[in-house]
Amino acid sequence: MRLSESVVSVVRTLRRRPADLLPFYVLGAAIPTITRIGTFLGLAIVYVYLETSGRLEAFRNEYATMDQSPPNPEADPEGFVDWMSTELVPVFDPLVTQEVTGVLAIAVLVTALASLVCYAGVAAGQLAACHARLRGKRGLRTGIAGVRRHWRSFLGLFLLELALWIGATVAIWFVTTTASSVVVGATGEPAAGLLPVLGGILLWVATVVVVRALFAFAPVAVVVDDVGVFESLSRTVGFVRSQPVEAVFYYVLAFLTFVSSTAFVSILSVVGVGSVVSLIGLLVLYPALDILKTVLYGDYRGTVTQPPALEQSLRGQFAGGLRRGWDELRAFVRETPALHAGVVATALVGFGMGWAMATPFDGIVETSIAGRLDGHVPHTAAAEFFTNNWTVALTTAYAGVVLAIPALVSIWFNGIVFGIYTRLEADPTELLAFVVPHGILEIPAIFVAGALGVHLGLVGWRTVRGRLSRATLADELERAFWVLVGLGVILLLAAIIEGFVSPYYYRLIF
Repeated sequence: MRLSESVVSVVRTLRRRPADLLPFYVLGAAIPTITRIGTFLGLAIVYVYLETSGRLEAFRNEYATMDQSPPNPEADPEGFVDWMSTELVPVFDPLVTQEVTGVLAIAVLVTALASLVCYAGVAAGQLAACHARLRGKRGLRTGIAGVRRHWRSFLGLFLLELALWIGATVAIWFVTTTASSVVVGATGEPAAGLLPVLGGILLWVATVVVVRALFAFAPVAVVVDDVGVFESLSRTVGFVRSQPVEAVFYYVLAFLTFVSSTAFVSILSVVGVGSVVSLIGLLVLYPALDILKTVLYGDYRGTVTQPPALEQSLRGQFAGGLRRGWDELRAFVRETPALHAGVVATALVGFGMGWAMATPFDGIVETSIAGRLDGHVPHTAAAEFFTNNWTVALTTAYAGVVLAIPALVSIWFNGIVFGIYTRLEADPTELLAFVVPHGILEIPAIFVAGALGVHLGLVGWRTVRGRLSRATLADELERAFWVLVGLGVILLLAAIIEGFVSPYYYRLIF
């Protein structure tokens, strides 16, 4: 298959039944939402400990009596440092104990390990789904099977690559520092020691590039050839030797994609819309790169074919997708009133907890919606609101596939945050006036995403118990994607209102 045909295969695979592939990539973005449960649990334990031991009350008292008018760090840097050491740091002394440090360390470790395992499983599902779509088979169903079959091999590859990076870094650092010391000692010139350092940096960069190039195609080899960690690396070396042009083509394209997306995120972050690039990467760039390397390696192994062309235009497909999304959204809401009621109750519990947690700080800490809107630019704000809120909806829903708990925790946590902000708001009437126009669309949309996550969790549990088939789980994951497309329409409208209407209209009234 020529390179141009490989690119065509990527485009056709993305366009042909995207909901049979993209859920796995959304699930990858949802992993932090899933694994942060460990962190939340650790924080909850710490909060209970500090509250019951009286340490949190001591912190509140210290904070209330401290000098809250620090010197200007630019005009009086020494005074500012002195204020921090004598006023600010002592306030936090009651919160810093061995018990708190130990619990937080365990929570972080559990979260990191869970994240690594989840990423291995989801990555296996992603590439298995890509390979299936390139063979004209069901992507999500094959991806689900791929998670169970290949996650250990993917985890092994992740750990081996990490070990090689760490080992190479330590070895090159040791050799470089030793060589630099020897050169400086022999010549007596400190500047001469820079040459070994420069050589070490170049060697480290070359090592990282070689390792990453080797491991880029190894996961594909695991899926396509159904092999383990070391055999996949051997197959990758064979592919690069046999198809150097195809391999270099992927490497260059992946590098350019990384550099350009990073640059765009940096540029757009200046104007407050960096999440737009992240969303595009999630739904387009990352799947496209995975499909491309699967096409290249799969063609080398003779396991893939070029997908047939689509007769429908891109515009027609987009319009049809929006209609289907809206229809699926309406149907889901009608079918699951109990789930929605449970999600609303969870949000209200979180709101009440946030309100109660913030009450002792009333009058001490203050938030202001007017202050947060300072420098508001409508069009960039609307874009950021939409991409951020839709990403939250996507990740909340698909995180729920893990026994529904992450979706409920996400809704509960958002309720806590909103409760805290509301309790500490300087002008609650102004906050309410700002929230109402877009909130009547945005808040119910997030509730629907939460209910969708609970629904997927129930389906996932029944699948694990053997009461439902993988095909049914795949169908529900695909349907969920279309429901979220419908939610995207609502959240887009809410973002436009939040950007262009909510910050301004009430100022004419109050």
